[in-house]
Amino acid sequence: MRLLYKCGEEFKLKEFPAPDIPRYAILSHTWGSENEEVTFQDLGYGSGRGKIGFDKIEFCAARAEQDDLQYLWVDTCCIDKSNKAELSEAINSMFRWYQDAARCYVYLSDVSTARCRDDNQQSEHIWEAAFRQSRWFTRGWTLQELLGPTSVEFFSREGQRLGDKKSLEQQIHKITGIAIPALKGSNLAQFSDEERFGWARTRETTLKEDWAYCLQGIFGVSMPVTYGEGKAQAIFRLKEEIKGMQSISC
Repeated sequence: MRLLYKCGEEFKLKEFPAPDIPRYAILSHTWGSENEEVTFQDLGYGSGRGKIGFDKIEFCAARAEQDDLQYLWVDTCCIDKSNKAELSEAINSMFRWYQDAARCYVYLSDVSTARCRDDNQQSEHIWEAAFRQSRWFTRGWTLQELLGPTSVEFFSREGQRLGDKKSLEQQIHKITGIAIPALKGSNLAQFSDEERFGWARTRETTLKEDWAYCLQGIFGVSMPVTYGEGKAQAIFRLKEEIKGMQSISC
């Protein structure tokens, strides 16, 4: 697993073989356009500081430091996506990486607390409305990022803490339709296939195959990643893997 750490004013990457992986924080966020996000190549060339996405990395590092965590994982730059084998392995490992994180920070770029200075009561209603409508709740990959980690904390685009998965449990349940026990960390295998697929039904992914790939951890299966196969074929393969796993467990 490749983790990010800060050395002076620069961010660097370090490889850790299992099981010698240190405690780390992990970022959950929604992507902007490709040229906005800091990539693995950007870090290799020492560039990316001028990109919009750099602010999210700075936020994650600063927050991790407050929680006494030196290392962090950010999906945009900790995976070399030009390496297809590495990308496939990362996609199959991602749910576990979120599960194993000491902290998961959800950065909501479309939720602002800027009006808090004027009227605390009014602003609370404003950010809660924005929270309910956040794009983060509509994306495919963020489903596993919500359910995998024990500690999930939500932050506004100003970096202000809004609450965590426990304190915002009822709101998250109403927004997503996900059962409260699942949000509390119950074994996902106790929920039916239909229910788990239902959690993702209205979510979207940029690459159509990712709608199936992002559910692998939710169902506890893994399969090769084959971009270009189409969404229907990816879902078919996912369901076959689920059937195979269930037949073995029986």
